[in-house]
Amino acid sequence: MDLVVGAVVDGKVTGIMKFGAFVSLPGGKSGLVHISEIAYSYVNEVSDFLKEGQEVKVKIIGVDENGRINLSIKKAQEPPAQPPKRRTFNQNPNNNAGGGNSSPSGQPRTYAKPAQPAAEPSFEDKLKQFMADSDSKISGIKQYSDRKSSRRRGGR
Repeated sequence: MDLVVGAVVDGKVTGIMKFGAFVSLPGGKSGLVHISEIAYSYVNEVSDFLKEGQEVKVKIIGVDENGRINLSIKKAQEPPAQPPKRRTFNQNPNNNAGGGNSSPSGQPRTYAKPAQPAAEPSFEDKLKQFMADSDSKISGIKQYSDRKSSRRRGGR
């Protein structure tokens, strides 16, 4: 069987090391699942997630020039669902009444989603901001050095 990058295959854990786990693959070959490719969560100890002899589904993510096969368990499965966004209380600045589950009008309080973070500025916007900051700093340095040199010449 040809093992190609991107293929998802079944394997068996044959060895556990501090840096990952060795997995035997079909065709008598074996590969390494690095500790960073075991789970979507932080992995401190490989043995907390894998045991020798355990059957695992792995994705082939690379084969180097020496024929070593790099594997990933986490890429062979769906990423975990993101926890639901935390909803925040939509406070009305005109409402000075505190507490309760209903508004002064007797209607249930409404909740709003948190404000979306501002869109990532474009490269041009970042460059303009950098240039403006740079010009400001340079002019400040020039003013400081001009004042300093005028003091040396005896002028105040």
